[in-house]
Amino acid sequence: MSQIKLFIGLGNPGEKYSDTRHNAGFWWIDLVAHQQNINLQNSDKFFSSIGKSSNAEEFYVAKPNTFMNDSGKALAAIAKFYKINPNEILVIHDDLDIDVGQAKLKFGGSHGGHNGLKSIFACIGSQDFWRLKIGIGHPGEKHLVVDYVLKNPSSKERDLIDESIERSIQLFNEIGSGQFEKAMLNLHTNK
Repeated sequence: MSQIKLFIGLGNPGEKYSDTRHNAGFWWIDLVAHQQNINLQNSDKFFSSIGKSSNAEEFYVAKPNTFMNDSGKALAAIAKFYKINPNEILVIHDDLDIDVGQAKLKFGGSHGGHNGLKSIFACIGSQDFWRLKIGIGHPGEKHLVVDYVLKNPSSKERDLIDESIERSIQLFNEIGSGQFEKAMLNLHTNK
């Protein structure tokens, strides 16, 4: 079973978007970087803020400096440079189809309309990577989605999203070491 060598959170860079629902993947990366004492540094070469672990098991955490729709450029640059296979990548992103406060771990599948995932599919030519989907809920109608993801959640919703992020990060060692079934069982049954 493969270990995760790249943890990459999806979001939109810049202060304007920092607290929007679309940045749940960035929030996850920020917390992991803090807990693992990883310093994220801007890298024009990778179109990302990227940091490397100092653990015996080497891995990278990253936040693309591109907008969500171009996330694949950053992921592809990092994966190519460090020779990381798709199945050694965990993409952390917001998900409209999952309730606020929930998180799901899965391998492969479709992009489900998520523009960041569409970009990754196009840039790496594969959908065979791990995803950690952070639930942000759905506004109820399709035409409201763009405004919804680019707006800040209510304080109650943000607390629930943060709780789901913290719960999933408690499984960081299992996920990172390739114990995916154990991580999924714990994440999906402890809601």
